Amino acid sequence: MTSSDDPYADLEPTWTDADVPPDDDVPPPPPEDVPGPVVEDAPVAPARPAAGSPSGAQQAAPRDDRADATRRAKLAMLRGLMDTAGGEGGTLREQATVALRGLVGRDDVELRDDQWRAIEALVAFHRRALVVQRTGWGKSAVYFVATSLLRARGAGPTVIVSPLLALMRDQIAAASRAGIRAVTINSANVTEWDAIHARIAAGEVDVLLCSPERLNNPAFRDEVLPRLAADAGLVVVDEAHCISDWGHDFRPDYRRIRTLLADLPPGIPVLATTATANERVTRDVAEQLAVPGEGVGGEAVALATNDDVLVLRGALDRESLHLAVLELRDQPTRVAWLVEALQEIDGSGIVYCLTVSAAEEVAAQLRTAGLAVASYTGRTDPTQREQLEEDLKENRVKALVATSALGMGFDKPDLAFVVHLGAPSSPIAYYQQVGRAGRGVDDAVVVLLPGHEDTAIWEWFGSQAFPAEDQVRATLAALTQTGETMSTATLETYVDLKRSRLETMLKVLDVDGAVRRVQGGWVATGEPWVYDAARYGRVEETRHAEQQAMRDYVATDGCRMRFLRAQLDDPALPDGWTCGRCDRCGGVTLPPPPDAETVASAREEMDRPGVEVEPRKMWPSGLATLGLDLKGKIPDGERAEVGRAVARFDGLGWSGPVRELFAPRTPDGETPAALRTAAARVLDDWSAIRGEAPEDGEAPLLVEGVVAVRSVTRPQLTYHLANGLASYLGVPLIGAVGPVPGSEEPGRHDVNSAQRLAGVARRLRLELGEGALAGLPGRRVLLVDDWTESGWTLTVAARLLRQAGAAGVHPFVLGVR
Repeated sequence: MTSSDDPYADLEPTWTDADVPPDDDVPPPPPEDVPGPVVEDAPVAPARPAAGSPSGAQQAAPRDDRADATRRAKLAMLRGLMDTAGGEGGTLREQATVALRGLVGRDDVELRDDQWRAIEALVAFHRRALVVQRTGWGKSAVYFVATSLLRARGAGPTVIVSPLLALMRDQIAAASRAGIRAVTINSANVTEWDAIHARIAAGEVDVLLCSPERLNNPAFRDEVLPRLAADAGLVVVDEAHCISDWGHDFRPDYRRIRTLLADLPPGIPVLATTATANERVTRDVAEQLAVPGEGVGGEAVALATNDDVLVLRGALDRESLHLAVLELRDQPTRVAWLVEALQEIDGSGIVYCLTVSAAEEVAAQLRTAGLAVASYTGRTDPTQREQLEEDLKENRVKALVATSALGMGFDKPDLAFVVHLGAPSSPIAYYQQVGRAGRGVDDAVVVLLPGHEDTAIWEWFGSQAFPAEDQVRATLAALTQTGETMSTATLETYVDLKRSRLETMLKVLDVDGAVRRVQGGWVATGEPWVYDAARYGRVEETRHAEQQAMRDYVATDGCRMRFLRAQLDDPALPDGWTCGRCDRCGGVTLPPPPDAETVASAREEMDRPGVEVEPRKMWPSGLATLGLDLKGKIPDGERAEVGRAVARFDGLGWSGPVRELFAPRTPDGETPAALRTAAARVLDDWSAIRGEAPEDGEAPLLVEGVVAVRSVTRPQLTYHLANGLASYLGVPLIGAVGPVPGSEEPGRHDVNSAQRLAGVARRLRLELGEGALAGLPGRRVLLVDDWTESGWTLTVAARLLRQAGAAGVHPFVLGVR
């Protein structure tokens, strides 16, 4: 705030000691030779306080006596005014306590000191605050109580930016219990947006929740966001670590919050909350909160500087959690232990897996063992997700076997356990997920079962990071040269990035001002843009450091909760502190490793090779740009049948041998014996390649030949596999589909769908002799490749065979990525 903005700038400090706020508001002055804290509402510097600080609040340097006296007197006057404002009577803190008790439904609860500090900063002084506190501390109580007090004083509704529908549902329910009227704007209720804004204008809405993705929707950004900024009485950014690309769960759409904050009128308070932010992330989020806004007449107003953001960081110990790590030899042993453990551990909980396939397969295996569980992943239908959340909350299931899709904001106070089959790539992400447990119970068991495959999974997710500069420049050039709105699908024909990475990159460029999302796609803004290679490099280094820290967590012989608190830069972590509850401290006893019989049973259950390979049914958009006359639906007469694979790369059971076979270190060679057997079993169980079985005999084989996809990288493997399957079926290997001369160099798999198809379509041709070509019409063939990811090699090869007269093409591969 500049002096011209200060309503007390012309006051002379002539007050006496009676004018100074009481001791509970302002700490006593320090001794002359010892630096001490200033008024607790003074601007907060981002530097980390000394370990052991009770509140973890970051403090500014002391001011000179005259300035400090002036500030304290103003503070006393303001507090006196705010204590009597509103219609409920009592001091502001008394009113806040009444609101809190209404929220939780109990008359014996009191505000924590830092809850009160945050509420006072928002309501009395309209400040910006960042609250970093452990899960279950009561961060949502801060913004609901502040909302109640601000609304009583005539402020507009609170706008909460929340990342997950599950979190929104819980927050709406919590608000309703406190008599706070909450609504949500999301992609499922677009037709209700006008009605919701009419309710806001009529004063009938206290809280409006929206997702960060909504902030980047063109209609929402251009039509709704300005009205929200103008009407808001308080803005809340929940799970604020998502703002920071240093965070474990960075989401580009969260950066759009800067636009919302910049458009706020002066004096609108802002609160950001998270449980998982280390010092670096905390500093970055505070910088985002300090973005300047627009003043009257469009002149920039310094609404906040980084020093003006009140940062409250508390102790991150979770006294109910008993942490443990159990290292078991392989997947069957880990799943066998889980089967037995879930029958011994009381209550219900969450089993986390690193991939969707693993979650689905583990859930199926646990159900086979008689346990009431269900899978919960990014592929789960939203309606079903809501039902599954309720089933877990009501203890109708023993566990949900989930990916990180079930994480932030899911609130079940009596969640009794969290088990991880596979380690997350970051201790901070791990702390966030285990924080679901033990919120409302004295003891909760938290177990990590790390796997040998964890590193490979981390590396795959890491490969989705921000692209190289040449790929970014190619995207900007495509948008600039056409001068037109381009959809993501059309951009894929100009850029070799996969869809998910392309969309993420475009969101970052949008926030940076280089592109803009509009109806129908994206346009270039023409604004200069700099590729911050140094920053992206540091983010990558941080990612690798966090992965190593996760390995260190598994291996540590020290206190596990201390390790996690240190990783999060807990400001209240004393030297030498231990939790006394984890396996290293002797505070948890786990079920023993499973016996041989139980492991054998789990292994047998996993020994089920065979997954479907869905054929491609549509060509990508915009292929004419790449010189291909392909569009729309793939005709039935040119399409492959539903295929089969031994396993997915990211699952359990046979996924392990498949991953090992295709690991970069594995040389080309014959198909391993175990996978030959698995492939034969898949063929035996594949009804589509056989006809109707007579009553007294076997079903006739419909496939009359095998065609190999000739591999340049693994020629021995694919030939041996195709020849072996032909021999097993008793049909001839009639030829191959291979690269045209001069195109033997294998195509890239790390590109988007359109680019991958273009490369495959130009590269492949039929390699069948005259006799095979003459005999192909009307016959069905088995098309054999080593593995598939995009599906375009199988699609193009099947199309070539169908165009040559094949009645049906049945793809078979060892693995599906």
